[in-house]
Amino acid sequence: MNIRIIPRLDIKGPNLVKGISFEGLRVLGKPERFARYYYENGADELIYMDAVASLYGRNSLLEIIEKTAREIFIPLTVGGGLRSLDDIRAVLRAGADKISLNTAVIAYPDLIKEASRTFGSSTIVVSIEAIRNTDGTYEACVNYGRDRTDIDVFKWAVRAVELGAGELMITSINREGTGNGFDKELISRIAELVSVPVIAGGGAGKISDIYDVIIHGKAEAVALASILHYNLIRTNGTTSGDYTKEGNIEFLKQGKVFSKIQDASIDQIKSFLSDRGIACRSFLEKPMFHQTCSKVKNG
Repeated sequence: MNIRIIPRLDIKGPNLVKGISFEGLRVLGKPERFARYYYENGADELIYMDAVASLYGRNSLLEIIEKTAREIFIPLTVGGGLRSLDDIRAVLRAGADKISLNTAVIAYPDLIKEASRTFGSSTIVVSIEAIRNTDGTYEACVNYGRDRTDIDVFKWAVRAVELGAGELMITSINREGTGNGFDKELISRIAELVSVPVIAGGGAGKISDIYDVIIHGKAEAVALASILHYNLIRTNGTTSGDYTKEGNIEFLKQGKVFSKIQDASIDQIKSFLSDRGIACRSFLEKPMFHQTCSKVKNG
């Protein structure tokens, strides 16, 4: 099975944002531009996550999803603020291929079962935002990492799969956005406990971190943000537009990059992995996939 490289786009209002440990969100640009660039440059899938949807009890991504689905023909996972089967149905109808659930299913776990029965388990990704406590235990968090739950991450991962989750996306809050590398202990322990694919997220600062979490963390896919976003900004610059509606725009004004992150392109990442014997879908395979999916989405 090919390892999947999946750009993760965290969205607040109309803008792509990025923080550290889900805090201090800085505006990076418009998500449509980043999504299109990643699609054209070999991404296997995309993840759209509404950063404030659960907190404010809303999901405002439908327009962005519709726009993205018209132009991009790789699987699109959408999460944030999905609380019911009707919410899930609306996102899928807008063009998402899979949905990500966290806050709602912590409160009502049977939503996983209901959703997998209605839409198929392959459509359901359960996102687990894990924080490592000082005693070495891992606790699941909700509301974009803002609130703790006192739920053991490993027990919750097993239960989520038993209820019908087709994939798990595991994000280390401690490592997220830091560039300090993935929490391989967290990822590998969960991968050994469950029978579904595990997507690793949180912490990539250099390409070798991605290799390590695949080899030592047993991840089958990797969700990446900073390492890709800062590469696009560095190589292609920012674009003009109104970014003032949501978030901190000082980063865009100053034109700086986050020096902790050694940015990289998707092609560089896949080449690095392939050279070390890890199977990846090559960039040259995308046109055929594009044509096939285009026919399906256009009826």
